[in-house]
Formats: sequence, C-alpha cells, structure tokens
Amino acid sequence: MIEETYSGVRRGPLAAGDWVRLTDSKGRKHNICLEAGASFFTNKGEIKHDALIGREEGFVVTTQAGAEYLVFRPVMSQYVVSMPRGAAVIYPKDASQIVSAADIYPGARVVEAGAGSGALTCHLLRAVGPNGSVTSYEVRDDFAEIARRNVEQLFAGPHPAWNLVVGNLAESSHDGDVDRMILDMVDPWEYVDLAGRALVSGGFVCAYVATTTQLSRVVETLRAHGEFTEPQAWESLVRDWHVEGLAVRPDHKMLGHTAYLVTARRMAHGERAPLKKRRPAPGAYGPDYTGPRPPGVTPET
Repeated sequence: MIEETYSGVRRGPLAAGDWVRLTDSKGRKHNICLEAGASFFTNKGEIKHDALIGREEGFVVTTQAGAEYLVFRPVMSQYVVSMPRGAAVIYPKDASQIVSAADIYPGARVVEAGAGSGALTCHLLRAVGPNGSVTSYEVRDDFAEIARRNVEQLFAGPHPAWNLVVGNLAESSHDGDVDRMILDMVDPWEYVDLAGRALVSGGFVCAYVATTTQLSRVVETLRAHGEFTEPQAWESLVRDWHVEGLAVRPDHKMLGHTAYLVTARRMAHGERAPLKKRRPAPGAYGPDYTGPRPPGVTPET
C-alpha cells in the first residue's frame, strides 16, 4: 500500500504490482514486478512470485537449486538507476546534491529543463511534496513519455505537484513565480536571462553540465548577468570501501565523474552583485578567451 503523502514509499506486506529487488550472495541484483502466479527464472533456479506476495520485505527466499536471494522493495536511489531510460539519468549522488545545494523544500515552485528519463524529477517531487510544484520541460516526445511512465510507476499514478510540458523552456511564460530552476541541458547559458526573469529574489538556479567547456560558459554567463551571486561550481565523487577484518582499503571501482554542478542565487531584481575582490589568474581572460566577461574585465586585465 502506498501512503497518500506522495513519497513513493510503500509499507506493509508485499503485494501484486509491487517492485522488489532480489540480491544474491555475490551482490548481483534483479528488479522484478510481482504478479500473482508468475515466476522469475535465474541461472540458479526459479523464484515463484506467490512465495513473495504477502510477506513483509526483508527476508531470504531460496530457489529450487538452493541459491539464496535477499528480498526488499527498492529505495528511490536504487529505482532511478534501474528504471527504463531514454536520456541518461542523473545519478543519485548528483540528484541529492541538487536537492541540498539548491535548497529544494516542501512547497517550493521548481522548474526543471529537461526531464530526461525522470530520475531527477522523482527526487524533486519527493522534496517539494504534494503542496509544491515541479514543472518539467522536455523537447522530445519519446523522452517525455518514458519520464512520465517512470515517475508514475514510482508514485503509483500521477503526482499532483507535477506538470510535464513537451516543449522548450524558451517558450515558457514564467515571470517572477519560480523559486528554483534546474537546467539539465546542453546549453544552459542560453537560459540565464530567462532564469533571471523567472526566479523570485533569493531563488536558486542550478546547472548540470558534463564538460569543463560547458562549466566555464555557464559560470561566466552568470557572472556577466550581474544579478546573480558568485556561482559555485563543483563535482562529487563516490568511492566505496572494502572492509573485511584487517583488510580495509578503498574499493577497486568507484563512481567517478558524472557531471559538474553550478549554483547561483538571484539578487533582488535591479540589484547588482558585488564584484569579486581577487584579480583573475594571469591570462584567464586574455585575447584567446572568447566567452562572456565579468563587468570591468578586459583582455588586458
């Protein structure tokens, strides 16, 4: 049963229609949707869905061949990396950073462009709750449909706070009615002026970009706009650890670079942000630099 908080969390015994995650002794995982009378087949034997339905999650099921599988409902961070994809998903490590650094709160009015496969949308909807709003723009019909299916699967139907728009953010009519704007697109710098018009004073813009050239362009465009605070740019890397008695060491694999994040805060409309006190590094804005320049910075600076 899903709670009417629109959290996407189900409690109680497993039921037909619930998704479960099966994990074997080597950590290999399978996500299945429970269906009365159905079976799931592995290379280690059959698991009957009826043997899972009606039980409280957090138990071990054994196949006919004697293999053991741990059974839980997947949490959202597991769900979003395993759901069907059109566009690449924003990984939980970045989605959680966006929710925290952009201060997404219950009741917030959030604009997201684009929706992709709906991974970040799920995090945003859980953060704003049923009394907030998330308006997601996606230019591709096929991606929008995948996102819709993924989001509605998690929340067991349409979420009252979500408005999915198939179209370009540039065609929107937001004017001072947005608390947070998330830009997951190839050219977020093209939408900085739009973000400036749409955001309330004190609102956040957050850009998600894959390359350093994109990172530089969006940061410098925010600076040149003049009515955003100094942009903050970073990336997060996640490394597991192997812990076994005295054998304690970093894992051989890690979740490294996925994207860069940039946040900046909207000044009151008409107010200019203070200029940076420190001088740019030598050559930072020299003759070879062709991007936007902060106020007062020339090629000779």
